[in-house]
Amino acid sequence: MSNTLVIVESPAKAKTIGKFLGRGYTIKATMGHVRDLPRSQMGIDIENGFTPKYITIRGRGKSISELKEAARSARGVLLATDPDREGEAISWHLTQVLDIDETKPCRIEFHEITKKAVLEAVKNPRAIDMNRVNAQQARRILDRLVGYKLSPLLWKKVRRGLSAGRVQSVAVRLICDREREIEEFVPEEYWSIEATFRPRSKQEEFTGRLVEKEGKKLSIKSESDASRIIHDLEGASYEVAEIKRKERRRYPAPPFTTSTLQQEASRRFGFGSRKTMSIAQQLYEGLDIGEEGSVGLVTYIRTDSVRIAEEAIQSARSYILQKFGKDFLPPQPHHYKSKETSQDAHEAIRPTNVLREPESIKPYVTRDQYRLYKLIWERFIASQMEAAVYDVVSVDITAKDYLFRATGQTVKFMGFIVLYIEGRDDEAEEREERLPELSEGETLVLVKLNPLQHFTQPPSRYTEAMLVKALEEKGIGRPSTYAPIIDTIIKRGYVYLEDRRFRPTELGIIVVDLLKEYFPAIIDVQFTANMESQLDKIAEGESEWVRVVDEFYRPFQSSLRKAEEAMEKVVIPDKTTDELCPECGRNLVIKHGRYGEFLACPGFPECKFTKKITREIGVDCPKCGSPIVERRTKKGRKFYGCSAYPNCDFVVWNQPVAKTCPQCGEILVKKHLKGGTVYECSREGCNYREDSVS
Repeated sequence: MSNTLVIVESPAKAKTIGKFLGRGYTIKATMGHVRDLPRSQMGIDIENGFTPKYITIRGRGKSISELKEAARSARGVLLATDPDREGEAISWHLTQVLDIDETKPCRIEFHEITKKAVLEAVKNPRAIDMNRVNAQQARRILDRLVGYKLSPLLWKKVRRGLSAGRVQSVAVRLICDREREIEEFVPEEYWSIEATFRPRSKQEEFTGRLVEKEGKKLSIKSESDASRIIHDLEGASYEVAEIKRKERRRYPAPPFTTSTLQQEASRRFGFGSRKTMSIAQQLYEGLDIGEEGSVGLVTYIRTDSVRIAEEAIQSARSYILQKFGKDFLPPQPHHYKSKETSQDAHEAIRPTNVLREPESIKPYVTRDQYRLYKLIWERFIASQMEAAVYDVVSVDITAKDYLFRATGQTVKFMGFIVLYIEGRDDEAEEREERLPELSEGETLVLVKLNPLQHFTQPPSRYTEAMLVKALEEKGIGRPSTYAPIIDTIIKRGYVYLEDRRFRPTELGIIVVDLLKEYFPAIIDVQFTANMESQLDKIAEGESEWVRVVDEFYRPFQSSLRKAEEAMEKVVIPDKTTDELCPECGRNLVIKHGRYGEFLACPGFPECKFTKKITREIGVDCPKCGSPIVERRTKKGRKFYGCSAYPNCDFVVWNQPVAKTCPQCGEILVKKHLKGGTVYECSREGCNYREDSVS
C-alpha cells in the first residue's frame, strides 16, 4: 500500500517530522508559499467582491509538479504547515493546487515538533479553517490595495520607486513623531544635592539625597537655589531621624511571546527582529543534536500568549526542585495572564523538553542558536521559580529644616535571579547597595555636600526592542509581522539605524506628512489597531472578510481621488557636496538609490560618474594601514570596513577606536551599553573590556 503524504514548508521541518513518523509516510516540503498575487498587476477584482487572482510563484513550478505526482500516488494527504493564519493559508493554497477537498480532514496542526505532538496531530486531522484563511486573505488584499493604489501616487508627487504600506507607514509615523518630540523638546534645568556621610565610629561612607524642607518636597531650580541651601546648611548637625526596613519581593517575568523574545534578543545580543525570528524558526523546525538526531527544540515561535501547558509547568517544577531545591519552588505554579488583545492561539515560547539543558546542545549548534535557545530555556525555567527577596533599608537624616534620605538594598534570597534577570530599556540594572549599621538618634559626620546640575531629557529614540514593544502595545501588526515591518521601512529608505536607534530620513518625514494630510486613516495608529481587531474577528468567524475590506476601501478610494487632484508635487533637492567630479569637475550631489545614498555627478546623462558614500572615522586599518570607513549593508545596518576593500577584508560591526587590546594586540571597538560606553576587543574569544573616557 502507498504511503500517506505529509506536506510541510521547509526541508528542516520535513527531516525532523520524517524521523518521528517513519515508515508509511512520505514527507515533502513546499519551500514556502506556492501561490500569491501577481507582482506585475493589482491582481484583485475590486468590482467583483475583491476576488483575488492567485498565480503560481515563479520558481515553484517544479516543486508543485513533484507534489502533484506524490499526491496522486499517496493513500492520503496531510497538510502540516505552521499553526497560524499564514500556515493555514498555505495549506488552503495547496488544496487548490493539488485538487484536495478542503472540507475533508486534510490539515494537521502541532505547536511543537516533538514525537508525541506530531503523532497526536496525525491521529486528529481536521478540515481547513476557512475563517483563518479569510483573515489572512483579507490582510493580504488590504495591503495590496494600499500598496498598489498609493505607491503610484507617491511616484508621481514625490519620487519614482517609492512605496507605501498599510502597517509599515504607521511604524514610520511613530519614529517621525518621536523625532519631532525630540526636536521640539526644551530642556529644563534642575539641581539636586547629595551628601556623603559616615558614622562617627566607622569609616564606611554612604550617600543621601536632599528630598524635603519643612516637610515639603524640595524643588531646586537653579545654581543660586542650590548655593543658598548649602549656605543654609553650614554648621548643621546631621542626625538619623528614622530607619525603615521592609522586605521587597521581585517576581519573574512570564515566558516569552514573539514580541518579548525579539525585544530581549535585541537588548542582550543586538539581534535584529528578522535575525531573531530566523534563528527561532531553526530551533522550532529541528536541529541535529547528536544521538537524538533532528528534534524541535522550542515550541511554536509566533505567539502573543503567555499561557503554558500544564504538563510543561509540572516538568519545569520537577526540574527546579531537583536542580535548585525546595526553597526555589513556589507552593503553587505561576500562571500568567495574556493581554486582552492577545489571540491566545498558541502557548508561550518554551523549550520542548526542560531536561535538554543549553549546555547539552552547545556542541551541535551555532553560537547564535545556542544563545537564543539558552535565553528561551532560562526565561521559561525562571518563570516557574520563587520570587527574589530583597531587604530594603531607608534612612531619613535631618539637618535643621532639611531632610536627606539614603536607601540601600541587599538580596536576602536569590530566587529566580540565580538563573535569569530580564533586560530593560534605558534603565540601569538593579544593583545591590548596602548601608552601614545605623541607629535612630545617631549623629553622623558630614564628609561633603555635592550640588549636581541636571537637565530634563527628551524621550529616547526607538531601538528595535522599543519599537517592537510600542507596536505591540498599540495593537499595530501581529507577532508574525513585526520583523517584516522593521525590515521594510529600512529597505524603503524611510528610516535608518544610528547607534542601534531609529532615525527618520528626510524622505520618511515627507511621506508621513503627506499621508497625514491626505490619508489620515491610513496613518492613524488607532485606526490601524482597530483594523487588526477586525481581522481577528474574521478569523473567529464573527465578521465577513469582503465586508471588512469594502468598508476600508470605499473611503480610501475617495481620499485617493482627492489626493490626486490636490496634492502638489514635492521636490526633494539633491544635497550638493564639496567633492568634485573627477571626470567633469562639477560638485557631486547625494542621490538616493535602491540600496541607499550614493554620490553622483549632476551632469547626468552627459557625465555618468557615481561613487559610494564613505565616511572616514579617523582610525587606520590594523591590517594594511588604510583609513577605516563607515558603510551600510543593503538592509541599512551600519558597519565599519577598510577603505582598501576588496584588497583588504578588515570589517567589524562596532566602531573601531585608535587603541589596541593590551591582552592580544587586536584593535578595540566602541560599544554602547546601559551603563555607558565601553571599549571592547574586536577579536572573538578575547573578553577584554575597559571604560570609555568619553
